[in-house]
Order: sequence, then C-alpha cells, then structure tokens
Amino acid sequence: MQLNWKLALAFLAVLRLQLAQGSELNWDAASGPEMGLQMAVHLAPSTPKDVQETAAMAVISRVIGERSSQLFNVQVNKNMDLRSFQISMLDDGRILLMGWDGVSVCKALHHYLKYVLGKDVDWFKMRIELPTNLQLPNVTIESKSASPIIYHQNVCTWSYSFAWWGIEQWRRHLDWMALMGISLTIAPVQEAIWVEVYTDMGLRMEEIDEHLAGPAFQAWQRMGNIRGWAGPLTAGWRRYQLLLQQEIITAQRNLGMSVALPAFAGHVPRALKRLHPESTFMEVQRWNQFPDRYCCGLFVEPTENLFKEIASRFLQNIITKYGSNHIFFCDPFNELEPPVAKPEYMRSTAAAIYESMRGIDPEAIWLLQGWMFVKNPFWTTDMAEAFLTAAPRGRILVLDLQSEQFPQYELTRSYFGQPFIWCMLHNFGGTLGMFGSAKLINSGIEEARRLPNSSLVGTGITPEGIGQNYVMYSFTLERGWSNTSLDLDGWFTNFSHTRYGVKDERLEQAWLLLKNSVYSFRGLQKMRGQYVVTRRPSFNQEPFTWYNASAVLDAWHLLLTSRAIIPLEDDRYEMYEHDLVDITRQFLQISADQLYVNLRSAYRKRQVARFEFLSVKLLKLFDDMELILASSRNFLLGNWLQQAKQAAPNTGEQRNFEFNARNQITAWGPDGQILDYACKQWSGLVSNYYRPRWRLFLEDVTVALHAGRPYNGTAFKLKVSQEIELPFSNKIDVYPVTPVGNTWLISQDIFETWKSYSKDTLFLHNNRLLVPRKSGPK
Repeated sequence: MQLNWKLALAFLAVLRLQLAQGSELNWDAASGPEMGLQMAVHLAPSTPKDVQETAAMAVISRVIGERSSQLFNVQVNKNMDLRSFQISMLDDGRILLMGWDGVSVCKALHHYLKYVLGKDVDWFKMRIELPTNLQLPNVTIESKSASPIIYHQNVCTWSYSFAWWGIEQWRRHLDWMALMGISLTIAPVQEAIWVEVYTDMGLRMEEIDEHLAGPAFQAWQRMGNIRGWAGPLTAGWRRYQLLLQQEIITAQRNLGMSVALPAFAGHVPRALKRLHPESTFMEVQRWNQFPDRYCCGLFVEPTENLFKEIASRFLQNIITKYGSNHIFFCDPFNELEPPVAKPEYMRSTAAAIYESMRGIDPEAIWLLQGWMFVKNPFWTTDMAEAFLTAAPRGRILVLDLQSEQFPQYELTRSYFGQPFIWCMLHNFGGTLGMFGSAKLINSGIEEARRLPNSSLVGTGITPEGIGQNYVMYSFTLERGWSNTSLDLDGWFTNFSHTRYGVKDERLEQAWLLLKNSVYSFRGLQKMRGQYVVTRRPSFNQEPFTWYNASAVLDAWHLLLTSRAIIPLEDDRYEMYEHDLVDITRQFLQISADQLYVNLRSAYRKRQVARFEFLSVKLLKLFDDMELILASSRNFLLGNWLQQAKQAAPNTGEQRNFEFNARNQITAWGPDGQILDYACKQWSGLVSNYYRPRWRLFLEDVTVALHAGRPYNGTAFKLKVSQEIELPFSNKIDVYPVTPVGNTWLISQDIFETWKSYSKDTLFLHNNRLLVPRKSGPK
C-alpha cells in the first residue's frame, strides 16, 4: 500500500488541532500502514534539516575518512516519502545522497557502499578504506522503507553490552544504527533523576543506595526485578551516566532518530513505605530466587495518588533533562506476575500508567515490551485485552519482542488493535554460539504485514546482547526495510562478497553452508547460548542441535583454504580472522557436546578407561578453545574487565566495577541465582572458569568410578560453587587485552586435530546428538 507522508502530516495536523481543543489523539480510523506513517511523523524530532545534514556528513566522515566531502554530498528533503532515499551523481562527480531525514541519508550511504562498491561494515569494523584513485560509479537508485518505524535495542542490552561504554564506543554504534536505518530507540538512564526525586520526597541517601543496583545490573533494578545487588551506585557514576545519556540523545536526534524515555512503572524503594504508610504498596514476587536483601522493591498501586505524584515528578524531571519525542517506555510486569488476577484490575492499572504519561505530555505514546505475554499463563485473552485496550488505539506501541520464535501478535489479534513492531530478539545474555532463523524471519515479516487487520507499524531488533552473529542482524534490518522477501541464497552470497572484499566460490559456499545449518533454526526450544562448554557440569544435560554438524566442518575448511585470496593488509582481513575464530569456536563447541554424550555413556556403563580417555580429550578441547579465542581481540575477557575498571569514576570504585563485570557473566547474583545465563566463550573465562569446573567434575567422577560408588552430584554442586564459581567474582587477576598468536595457524592446527574425531563420532537423529557405541577406546 503506497502512502504519502504529506497525507500523514495533514492527518496529524488535524489530530493535533483536536488535541488543542481538548480531544484525544485518535487513530481509530487508521489502518496499520496509515497508523505507522502517522506515528512515525508524530514521533520524529523537530531537528532542522541543516543540523541533520551536518550530522549525516559527520557519520560519513567517520566511516570513510577525510575524503568524504570530496566523494559525497548530502541533502535532507522533507518533500520525499517518509523513510526514503535517492542516490544520484552530481555534475562535479560526487555522489548525492538524499533522504527524508539524516538517518535515511546514512542508509543511502550504506546501500551505496554495500551494493555499489561492495564494502560493508560490522559492529567490530566501522571504518571502510576506499582506494585513493577510486572513480565512483554513476548510479541512480531510489528506495523507500516498507517499515515506517525501524527499532533497535532491548532494555537488557544496556547492561549486557553497553554497561561500560564511553562516548567513543557509543559514537561508533550510533553511526552503525544510522547506516542501518534505525529510526526509534530508547534512553533508559534514570538513576540520577531518581535520586533527585526520592531525596525531594524525604528518603535518606542510604535508603536510596539500598534500592539502586550496581552498574552491571541496572536493567533489572529498573524493571523491579532486583534491588541493591552489586551496589552502591555512587554519585560520580550517576552523574557520568546522565551526561553520557544526554550526549547520546543529542547525537541521535541530530540524525532524526526518535528516542523513547523512561516513565514510572510503579516500582519503588521499600523505605518509601515509611514516608507514606497510608498508601497501598504491593509486595513484588521473588525473581529468580534472589534473597530478601536484593529482591525486591515495592509496587505502588497505579490508582493511588502517590503513584500519580511520583510519576509526575519523575517524568517532568526526565523531560527537563532529555527533551521529548512524545514516547515513553515502562514495563510494570516484566517477568513479574501482577498482584491481582482480574481483568478490571489490569485495565485500571494500564489506564493509570498511561494517564500518568498523558498528564505530563498530552501527545504521549506508551512503548511497551510484549515480553510479559510470552509463555505466561497469567495473561489470558481477557487479561491481555483488558490491559492493552485501557488506552486509546495508537497510544500504546508494543514491541513484539521475539517475533521470530514466539510471536504474540497472532495470539492477541494484533494486540487488539494497538500498533506493534515485529522484532527479532535472537540473543539472551550476550551469549556466543552461531544461531539464527533466516528463513523464518524472511517469511515472518511478510506474514505479519499480510495478517488481516494487522496493526503492524514497524520492524526491529531487540537482542539482549550484541557482538555475535552479526549476519542475522544485518539480514533482519534489510528485510525490515524491504517490501518483499529477500533471496536468501543471493543475500548470503553477497554477504560473503562485501564482508571480505572478494568474490570467491569457497567463501560463498561457506556462508551458504552456514545459512542452511546454524542459521536455519525452526523450533520452539529456548536457545539461550548455554552449551556444554559453558554450563555447570552434570549428567543431566541434553545437548541439542538442529543441523548436520558436518556443514560447519565443511564451512570451516572452506574458510581456511580461502586465506590467500584476502590480502593481509586489506582492512577486511580482520573480519576474516574474526569469522575464523568464531567458526573454530563453534566446531569445538559442537565437539564438546559430542564428547559429553560419550562421557555420560561411559559413566553409566562403568567404563573407567574409556571415561578417562574422553576426559583427557575434553580438557584438550578447552585448551584448544582458549588458544583460538586468545588470538582475537573480540573474544578476550580482559577487554570486558578493563572497560569496567576504566568506566569507574575513580580508583576506589574500580574493585566494585570489576566485581560487577565478573559476576554478571558467571554467577549472576550473590549465590549463582542465574548461573551462566550471560556466559561468554571468551579467552580467560575458558581457561580460568569453564575448564577448571570440568576438570573438577571429571576428577570427582573418576574417583567415584574407581571406588565403585555412585557419583554425588549434590556434593559437587556445593563444591564447585564454593571453589570456582562464587570466588571468581571476587578475583582481581589481570587478563590480556591484546590478541596472542596467529589466528590462521592456530585454527588450521585445531582443524587437523579435531576433524577426524568429529567425523567418526557424530550422528544426528531427530535433532538429537547420538554417538555410536564403537566410539572411544576399545
């Protein structure tokens, strides 16, 4: 359906006139596509076009260097269709990038770089070197986004990936967001503002400190899941975060991005009850077995006057600090069950939360995560409908958070008319492991658009952590822009061309093998990146795969044999090495699954010699994994820990910042409450955390086998927790921040070591790993 943004502007002008006369913004008569256009225009910042052009030109300069103004000219043109761009050549030989806003201009640059010059970016490589004698091809290209809104971020990404970022890292990521066409995102930093609000209300600083979580755990404190864990959050850090968030928002709006700000969801410090004994506070259910000291705060009934008072104070302060694009996010029941299971309660609660936003900003839209509806039996149709229809149509915008696997828009009949964004979640905890659902994403977006009475207004990506499986995010964002399904084989083939800068049949075939294996998941299993190598050892694991592992072995071999065609001095050799590390790691991960199945079989059959032989093999695998990971800067524990210490406002806080960084990726809580949820296959963690756990496990089982007694798994849990898992958070040993060794030589050596073992032992049956009885020593 072709819609003109000018009509959307005219319609919006009428709505705002009605608003000025005391009426509601009303999208009742709008179809999904119409509502998407109107909403996109409604939320767009009022940044002058010359500011957007300057910001877009700065992005180009950072991406391609000093010659940017010699090669490109930019123009923001509001007479174009919303979220569209045009590429043409000027008389002076420069390429003109014209777009509806600064983001569209940057999207045009990315399209030209990738599909005309054959060069692409990545989270780990945002600089593109162009030849000094380059003659820019003369092309004329027009493109318009099929998604009026393109969204990026998850509230958890700010803790799992962004926790320690400074402005330089943020600048690179904002450039990437602009190149991808991202038009809507969030700004969740709020702790300094809450301190002002709570102090003004009479809370003491020590009471506030007991509520605010540490720097690596703020996402879950904001959603009411925990309180105070890994704190305190000092004044220096709060101030720095506030200033950084302001700088990020300014950069985003300068490009034309819309930014959603936090609103009050009802979660407050327990001490507030001391000041307001007459108000109704609800106890929040325990989250993931956190003890009372760290779980949880209290929930103020949204219908209470106190709720309105706090919401008003907070939102006014937020808007003063950050400005506003008329969109605010909050999630009152993220992984928390509402205190009353009645539709009328859900309706009054949602209505009160929405009214708290509208009371400050009459044009407010509530951005809501749909995650609370996923696999939660509490949310019956009646409950969900009561909650979602408590605000007028178009005033709640829902992120259908994991559309590629658990779409909720189908179960809720397009969220009962409220607009929604189709999102790929994909990643939990920032874990590593090649994984994706390319075919489902390609078809799923189209199905959502064709759904009768669909209220779809956009597409997006909502990973809990980034820095992994870049191909899936690149694909999903391009698919969201496109109005038709993409040719998967052609897209993955071209991905190999632009990633490495060469057209080679081996590299093409490698990525097609990956497309048809690791990136072809089509199940309902919860893929959370917790594989044998990163899970606490036990005999209760059930390794799972959905593809033939020989495809990964073949793709690995093809990558190894392609080394000579990518010059070492080429800027894209870095991505080749990154992928070589990743696929080596992936194959070792699969091989560990195979070894585990054999080990379990040997134990159950009391085959002592076979168990000992396989134990040696598994420990050798950990050593090899450590070697290959240590050869790439993108797989080093040392970088994560160094960034945490550098982020600390002063040397006195470095110890707690390092504790936060270590605890999040291991124990995740005071006693391993969410153990290994955010596990990372990183050099340093493999050698000093995962391998020692497995060595201890294998030793204990071997002793039990020799003694002829059952292995005591309960005793091992306590032992490994006390000796390895919990102590790791408090250690201060320093890890390398620069890679060691030649990636290709290490990978080649590991390939020769493991290829025969895996080919001999791995069989697949009904998506389960099976190992033939003849495997292992005789």
